[in-house]
Amino acid sequence: MELSARLEPVVQLAREHAPDVDARARFPHEAVTALRESGLLGLTVPTEQGGLGAGPVEFVEVVTDLAASCGSTAMIYLMHVSAAMTVAADPPPGQPELLAALADGRALGTLAFSEPGSRSHFWAPVSQAKRGTGSAVQLAAAKSWVTSAGHADLYVTSTLSPDSAGGVDLYAVPATAAGVAVTGAFQGMGLRGNASAPMQFDAIVDDDRRLGPSGGGFDLMTTTVMPWFNLGNAAVSHGLASAAVQAAVAHVSGARLQHIGQVLADLPTIRARVAQMSLRHEATGSYLRAAARSIATPDGVTSLYVLGVKALANDTALTVTDDAMRVCGGAAFSSQLQIDRYFRDARAGHVMAPTADVLYDFYGKAITGQPVFG
Repeated sequence: MELSARLEPVVQLAREHAPDVDARARFPHEAVTALRESGLLGLTVPTEQGGLGAGPVEFVEVVTDLAASCGSTAMIYLMHVSAAMTVAADPPPGQPELLAALADGRALGTLAFSEPGSRSHFWAPVSQAKRGTGSAVQLAAAKSWVTSAGHADLYVTSTLSPDSAGGVDLYAVPATAAGVAVTGAFQGMGLRGNASAPMQFDAIVDDDRRLGPSGGGFDLMTTTVMPWFNLGNAAVSHGLASAAVQAAVAHVSGARLQHIGQVLADLPTIRARVAQMSLRHEATGSYLRAAARSIATPDGVTSLYVLGVKALANDTALTVTDDAMRVCGGAAFSSQLQIDRYFRDARAGHVMAPTADVLYDFYGKAITGQPVFG
């Protein structure tokens, strides 16, 4: 089955329910169920593990289209893919069927990294796991922002290692484990349906649920999680900007000023701002696709793309959705055009860890020869 045939029914459902998802701040069950049934949860999982075997380029295409329809659905999807690819990079030995379940729709995954104590520095948990009896490990982690909280089947959870001083461990924790609980509700300005709520992990897990060697979590975060998450987050921003450009162009091309017999697009100031929106959006799209190609086939500039793509796309979405609000005026301020939703959803990416400002600092360190995490 072609990718478009799998994606289009999901996009249609996401678009149909997006206004209600936003208005009621509810989880987009319809679109997520369709994703489970479509095979797209396994888009980037190797075919030998039951996935579709696609890569970053196709991932960007899917996330962009989903975000243009429903930002919350796109965020849920990118977090699932980020979790699945982390599992694929170094599977937990005690869960041989986990990756296949993440690929075929039986399991929806997500990441549980950010903590109140380290805030947007997601790579630096402050929670400390303790060694129990034998191979048992006691988690004691309070997580501040977990997408799909209470709806995911699997949480890839970070903690300071019980065995490696200063090291980080990642564990694949099932939602059914005792001691896993959602501890608050999500009331956000945007992405209101992605259930990004705080959670507590007071669970006992076995070493065979750990991804990678003891203390190896930081490497997995930087070499696997960051490329997939930053690329996917950039694609969400790009999709939101795309929807805003399309809505704004359609509105100014058709809305009439009857007293002077013109449409809004007859005003040169409107045309100029719409042109700037379109150009910024297209330029960012080119960078996004270049980043996807570089991550698919790593080269000497891949690390710069990983650091730069999210920050650039986040800021472009901020500017483009703000311009869409301006050119469409009162029609955008209401929910008539859904531009207000794109505007609010676009604000999330910039402050989502790693924040755009942190990434600009990292990028600056990289191009000036300084240690990125130094």
